[in-house]
Amino acid sequence: MNPALREQNLWRAAAAAVFACGWGGNQFTPLLVMYRESGLSILTVDALLGAYVVGLVPGLLTVGALSERYGRKPVMLAGTAASLVASVFLAFGSVGWIAAGRFVTGVGVAVAMAVGSTWVTELSVRGGAERATGTRRGALWLTLGFGLGAGIAGVLAQTLISLGAPFPMELPYVVHAVLAAGALLAIVRLPETRVARAARTTGRFAGTRHPRFRRVITPMAPWIFGSAGVAYAIMPQLVGDRLGTWGLAYSTLLTVCTLGAGALVQPLAKRLDRTTSARGVVVSMIVMSAGLAVSAVAAVVRSPVVALVAAIVLGAAYGIALVSGLLELQRLARPDELAALTGVYYALAYVGFLLPSILAVLSGVASYPVLLGCLVLVALGGTAVILRHSRRHLPVPA
Repeated sequence: MNPALREQNLWRAAAAAVFACGWGGNQFTPLLVMYRESGLSILTVDALLGAYVVGLVPGLLTVGALSERYGRKPVMLAGTAASLVASVFLAFGSVGWIAAGRFVTGVGVAVAMAVGSTWVTELSVRGGAERATGTRRGALWLTLGFGLGAGIAGVLAQTLISLGAPFPMELPYVVHAVLAAGALLAIVRLPETRVARAARTTGRFAGTRHPRFRRVITPMAPWIFGSAGVAYAIMPQLVGDRLGTWGLAYSTLLTVCTLGAGALVQPLAKRLDRTTSARGVVVSMIVMSAGLAVSAVAAVVRSPVVALVAAIVLGAAYGIALVSGLLELQRLARPDELAALTGVYYALAYVGFLLPSILAVLSGVASYPVLLGCLVLVALGGTAVILRHSRRHLPVPA
């Protein structure tokens, strides 16, 4: 291959590793119904779901610093290997192995988010692309991994159950293990992109004190995965009694449509971005508020169709918010703190995954239509804060 062309395509292998880790992170989600039907209690299943976050959040806050010290490549190799091992653990099937697999999965996804996306961006720039293009590539392949991982795992499990075939709870993980092994081989020959820098005079997370991080990025970030939580955790629950035996298939459909919309809208997010304002972030919050309003309507009418529409709108909000926030972050972060701040950004985003649990607790006090209506007001309040600071404290170009 022509050396110049090869240089332009280096990012693809890194994106494949990000994709594989994202696949591993979300393949468990549509199978929750299957685990409950197998005899595990709701409390046990929720605990297994939460084990993922136990590995994810500390990973997000540490792997960026590790990549600054040791390089993007070795950390991403370790993260992709962890994702592969996690699926092996999950395939063993006992509660202890599943808990261990979910924990290790969280570590792998943390590496993909904080380090893999940064590596994709840096390799894209090395190949001649704009930094914004590299940012969108990393976010897109992460989202595709989340969506296809859930979709294929859910469809495969449903098909195997319908046919009475063996190992419906194991084969989805085997598929991912093979995919992760291929991605691991693909990144072995990639070059390192971390540049040795002089000793820093400020902390690695100094960017979190930037007014724009606190007043534009922080009010939006939790809604990134908060929107996903509403779409494919709350919506299936609200219309579950209308689905009969198709609960697993519908849950898979909502997950795929949410993340599919998030992937398809990301090129628009790049075009919405402006260096002189937070236009992309503001648009994402407006779409987010609209999606929450539709979800409140779905909670009232309890229609699977309306719930699907809500999931698609929330997925579009997810995609715009994810890319717009990353572009804002990259403008205010120093090169030597980019990976670390990306980890903080995703950690804030994952706070939103607590939303379904919070609403479940509050459902004893108020109905879901009321709770979702209140979320619309909270989202609009956050939009007002971001609008107020949209053109303020703009970072000085390097």
